[in-house]
Amino acid sequence: MEILRTPDERFADLPDFPYQARYVAVDSGDGGRLRVAHLDEGPADGETVLLLHGEPSWSFLYRRMIPVLVDAGLRVVAPDLVGFGRSDKPAARDDYSYARHVGWMRQALLDELDLRDVTVVGQDWGGLIGLRLVAENPDRFARVVVANTGLPTGDQPMSEAFLAWQRFSQESPDFQVGRIVGNGTVAGLSPEVVAAYDAPFPDDSYKAGARMFPALVPTAPDDPAAAANRAAWQVLTRWEKPFLTAFSDSDPITGGGERAFQKLVPGAQGMAHTTLPGGGHFLQEDVGPELARVVVELIAATPR
Repeated sequence: MEILRTPDERFADLPDFPYQARYVAVDSGDGGRLRVAHLDEGPADGETVLLLHGEPSWSFLYRRMIPVLVDAGLRVVAPDLVGFGRSDKPAARDDYSYARHVGWMRQALLDELDLRDVTVVGQDWGGLIGLRLVAENPDRFARVVVANTGLPTGDQPMSEAFLAWQRFSQESPDFQVGRIVGNGTVAGLSPEVVAAYDAPFPDDSYKAGARMFPALVPTAPDDPAAAANRAAWQVLTRWEKPFLTAFSDSDPITGGGERAFQKLVPGAQGMAHTTLPGGGHFLQEDVGPELARVVVELIAATPR
């Protein structure tokens, strides 16, 4: 496995992002080691909030939420998925699989950082990975917040909007990460913020993970990840701890996806589910502080 590492100078002077990366090492899956970056902010003895980003962003996505959570006395851990941000980037698309992503995060967050009693916030692929972690390690998690995400098994047809995005990710010769994130917001992004999303990728050779993620979403019943996701749903249909949906009102990709969670997860019953107005797919950009306050209120309302 050829592994690329983005030079540190690419991450200098990013807007509203003074956070220093910390690192743990995990097994790559082929005998090597991968460096996984994460932020760890706030009081060490505070309740732990785990912020999981998706495609094609990185922990920079959560910069508008971290201050609100820390000010509430919470510990915030925000990793960069392998292939993204300041984490190492395997260079070949076939280095990546759904199972490997789940395994890399399990090693980094549960084995190395030993996180416990976690409130997980997952958006986009952060939900696809985070919900697998919850289902496969339920004793480590105290609460779940899902935001513009899902847990597909390939048993239901995907939207044409998603399929078009999947085709674009595999076929387009021009894959501008910052522009893609900006197109997934309502308000748009400044040039400086677009540049921050481009920072992890000095050139296209660093984008194998970002290119591959859409192709790893289970879209057929026999997808390699379908059985594991069905097993995760079986756990979630017995999950009685607090489970909250906080979707935005302007996401064409995941709109309506909250209903399955609200219907099927016991822990979602009677919860103060919310739809955040003015948020696109990347609602952390459009309504980040509002989403952070939803998390703070959930933790305050559901003491362990």
